[in-house]
Amino acid sequence: MANEGLPPELRSKMALALDVDDLVQANRLAKQLAPWFGVAKVGLELYTAAGPDAIGSMIDMGFDVFLDIKLHDIPTTVARSATVAGALGVSYLTMHAHGGSAMLRAGVEGFQNGAREAELPIPTALAITVLTSDADAPEHIVPARLRVAVEAGCGGIVCAASDLKDLRELAPRTLRVVPGIRAAGGERHDQPKAVTPEEALAEGADLLVVGRAVTLADDPAAAAAELFAGLVER
Repeated sequence: MANEGLPPELRSKMALALDVDDLVQANRLAKQLAPWFGVAKVGLELYTAAGPDAIGSMIDMGFDVFLDIKLHDIPTTVARSATVAGALGVSYLTMHAHGGSAMLRAGVEGFQNGAREAELPIPTALAITVLTSDADAPEHIVPARLRVAVEAGCGGIVCAASDLKDLRELAPRTLRVVPGIRAAGGERHDQPKAVTPEEALAEGADLLVVGRAVTLADDPAAAAAELFAGLVER
């Protein structure tokens, strides 16, 4: 069963982080790992290398696209950039909550308008609270940025699993996205707040972001099967 991948209801909760600088390599990884992932995350590295072609390629393979470029600029620039992303068919787009309410609101509106004008489903804007690599962020930062994001109309929040309790209390209907997913005892790289898939889902995560735990493995498909074995066996 594990070698066959995840059932559709779990695949839709898994985002594959394609943090590579070559579209051919990204396509190869996406094809190998499609049985376990329904969402492809295109980050700054791949987007810088391949631009909108990376988005189109993943959509053509049947993935929802998570464009993780963490917009943070003046509201007009963010709105225009988000409008383009919406028109390209991006399903999820990240923005830094540190940018403030006006910037986030402009991004949300631009993102939705871009999709609407292209006659595509309304996408979800995601606010970044604190990067998972920032283990020293003060405790009050996440709740404060969460409130700003919700007030600005963001449909989802990207945060560490340890912050999910605050998110459930302050914004129970907001999509909860957790990066830094690792196997138990696995290498954490530069993400000290990493957790297992089972832990993240148990804490209430809606979308899990998985990258190096599978993409750097000698056999990515085998690594994915091992990572998700506990979910398949439930």
